[in-house]
Amino acid sequence: MKDTASEITERDVFLKDVLKGLNTSPKFLESKYFYDQAGDKIFQQIMHSPEYYPTNCEFEILSRQTAAILDPILEKHHSFDLVELGAGDALKSKYLLKYLTNKRVDFDYVPIDISANVIENLSNRLPKEIPNLIVNGLNGDYFNMLKKANELSVKPKLVLFLGSNIGNMFPEDALNFCDKLRAHLQPGDLLLIGFDLKKDPQTILNAYNDSQGFTRNFNLNLLTRINRELDGNFDLTAFTHYPTYNPQTGSSQSYLVSRKEQEVIIDNQTIKFEENECIHMEISHKYTTEQTDALANATGFLPLHYYYDSKRWFLDVVWEI
Repeated sequence: MKDTASEITERDVFLKDVLKGLNTSPKFLESKYFYDQAGDKIFQQIMHSPEYYPTNCEFEILSRQTAAILDPILEKHHSFDLVELGAGDALKSKYLLKYLTNKRVDFDYVPIDISANVIENLSNRLPKEIPNLIVNGLNGDYFNMLKKANELSVKPKLVLFLGSNIGNMFPEDALNFCDKLRAHLQPGDLLLIGFDLKKDPQTILNAYNDSQGFTRNFNLNLLTRINRELDGNFDLTAFTHYPTYNPQTGSSQSYLVSRKEQEVIIDNQTIKFEENECIHMEISHKYTTEQTDALANATGFLPLHYYYDSKRWFLDVVWEI
């Protein structure tokens, strides 16, 4: 249970970020706030929707190439911490966890997630599903928790950053992220990172505009969360979800568009919207393999091994410092 001071601090930070984004031109909201309990559930629906191909592509890689991924790593390290950034439901990483436990490798699983609900669920569920698995879940910001993981254990780290989470950043932010991540690791540590690759533009656009409306609901749920936690009065029917994809830049972005001129109250502060004014909600950037190599080289990593799905739509690659 969180103490009152912690709850106040979290609310204050949430409020500050929301007001900053909505008072900026153009307006934006930070996608990290999608993940409350309801948002976690909707995201699972997105990942299992037929249009959302990245899930199946990475499932294929991790399920069919498990040994190919892990055996070269085990030649380097016989004991390590497997740290997963943005662990979610760990359905994909379970292939790796089961392989390692079956081989009786000396490792601890350290899932890191901004959602306390995710960490609680993993800590309770995974040891029952994978006997002898040690789970040391950490709830919070990636880098704060990675620092904590380093303080708790001096063992080498194999860091997972799956699901093309790196694509949820603008390219310049991805560069800064990887640079900061490298600074939190030690020589010899390894990173298994997932990239969604450029492909047919319509396939990509459909993935963020699914027929069942899960992605729309995912975006609108953040407005619901603001209403609930920050005393907001968003009318969800007054906004429409609009996804885009630019095949030249590789940038897929989602917006909420105001259907009319309106005012929204958040914590007794008024935010004005013009008709058709947009809130930028999220980005999912797509890469070529050459661009992933450039990102690695620019931030102090060395690409070691590449793993593609059968369609070559997705790439999981091992980087080393």
